[in-house]
Amino acid sequence: MYQIKTYNAIAQAGLDEFTADYQINNPEAQPDAYMIRSVDLHDHEFPKSLKVIARCGAGFNNIPLDKALANGTVVFNTPGGNSNAVKELVVASMIMASRNIIAAVQWSANAKPGADITLRTEKQKTSFNGTELLGKRIAVIGMGHVGSLVANAAVDLGMDVIGYDPYLSVESAWQLDSQVKRAQTITDAIKDADFVTVHVPKNEETTGLIGTEELKHFKHGAVLLNYSRLGIVDNAAAVKALADGTLKKYYTDFSEAQILNNPDIVIMPHIGGSTVEAEVKCAQIAAHEIMTYLETGNIKNSVNLPDVAAPFASPDRFTLIHQNIPNMLGQISTFMADEGINIENLVNRSRGGYAYTMLDVSNLTPATAQKVIDRLSQVDAITRVRLIHHD
Repeated sequence: MYQIKTYNAIAQAGLDEFTADYQINNPEAQPDAYMIRSVDLHDHEFPKSLKVIARCGAGFNNIPLDKALANGTVVFNTPGGNSNAVKELVVASMIMASRNIIAAVQWSANAKPGADITLRTEKQKTSFNGTELLGKRIAVIGMGHVGSLVANAAVDLGMDVIGYDPYLSVESAWQLDSQVKRAQTITDAIKDADFVTVHVPKNEETTGLIGTEELKHFKHGAVLLNYSRLGIVDNAAAVKALADGTLKKYYTDFSEAQILNNPDIVIMPHIGGSTVEAEVKCAQIAAHEIMTYLETGNIKNSVNLPDVAAPFASPDRFTLIHQNIPNMLGQISTFMADEGINIENLVNRSRGGYAYTMLDVSNLTPATAQKVIDRLSQVDAITRVRLIHHD
């Protein structure tokens, strides 16, 4: 019986994906997996039993990845699970920015009691005149799950779409409408754009991706949208750009003190992926990531280990999380040979300082299996050894 511990509110439809071999939130059991959303785990003490963390969403900066690896814990996110929800909010934000919708609604809400709003509007509505999206140019920075959907939606709206992504995958490229142009540099993408929207993960390379230097190349009066992560846009630089007219509006899903109470900044309370459908889809993806990993050892959508998948070549499979250092495979193979265990198939992939190895073996007895697990577990560079039996 596998034990799943949840944090935050996880959609029941996702939890319903687990089979009878899984138990949810048994307070007396040591967890094999965490299923989480936004809980901050940086100061959390991981139990040694914890083999997997699945984040129901795309972002994962609430999880200490190195700490997880040191514990032998693989971390997953659910890319694509909330992409449509974010796309729709981006489109809605562009329309709001173009049509002065917020100002118009606030004007009506503040109308004096008894006033004939319709007649007054006929006289005053020109102050809310906006522009259409048709024919406008949008620069989409980051062409992954969300960015490609935004780009295609913009094409459908009749916009001129240019994308920038130096790491564009083949999968994402196939999803893009043929009318989406590709820029070679971020400057080429943004220089003539009426709208600039960023859809990149937050890391050392993307922090401050849109800053003072980039804003110098913006078209005067452009609209900037950040529905990725706080810090990808330099908010101090954005405030200055709004003051000097470089930016007309700034829409973001992430609040910070320096952008509060600015009439040209619209802040959403981190609702990009907050739809019933997105929460269900992310939870369902996370549940299947957990089950696949625990039952087969195969990895897909990990954020701290490489994707690794192979069919079973024999009923017994060892999986190991270990440091990516010389002679690890040699040591592992020697341990197997010393116990008379035959390796039918071996798959090894590395990512940064760690690697993941799967070995399908034969000639395995319960006694030799435990002996190998005990012996390999004593190697300092190995943080997790598992044996999976596949009928």
